[in-house]
Amino acid sequence: MILSDRDILKAIEKGQIKITPFEKKLVQPASVDLRLDNQFLVFKNTVHSCIDVKKPVDDLMEKIVIDDDNFFVIHPGEFALGMTYEMVGVGDDMVGRLEGKSSLGRLGIIIHATAGYLDPGNHLKLTLELSNLGKLPVKLYPKMPIAQMSFSPLSSVAENPYGSDKLDSKYYGATEPQASKMYRNFEEENHK
Repeated sequence: MILSDRDILKAIEKGQIKITPFEKKLVQPASVDLRLDNQFLVFKNTVHSCIDVKKPVDDLMEKIVIDDDNFFVIHPGEFALGMTYEMVGVGDDMVGRLEGKSSLGRLGIIIHATAGYLDPGNHLKLTLELSNLGKLPVKLYPKMPIAQMSFSPLSSVAENPYGSDKLDSKYYGATEPQASKMYRNFEEENHK
């Protein structure tokens, strides 16, 4: 079941959903629009010949911060990590699903490849895996609508919500774009 606009507002009042800053005008019939933040990570593809998923990739990426009155250009075939302007969180009894905006999809802009899920218990600025599938560069502006999030209640409260001690929650509470931490999966494998 996906929450309707009225149930999203009730869940926000109860604290099951937290959105900061929250603007009621961003609530849609069954989702909440989220806006683009001003921080991005882009690959420095002149430094390395490939990505080794068993190693940290922090040195492969460059952070870019743009002024609120400026823009970020994403060129055809490019990939960048961005994030939502809003911090979004859900309780241990709720999940969120991140989706793109139709108007941007019609321009060839994809906002996530796989990271479209907000786990129970997490509260963060959501990572955007931005890609331009079109033929022309596209300007993206801070605080423009970039995504939408729907919410669904769980069948029961999560036993181990994201961020709990029993989980290796790599991106819990993120407030800026983070490079992949896939390599940590291999470290854990080696410590068994």
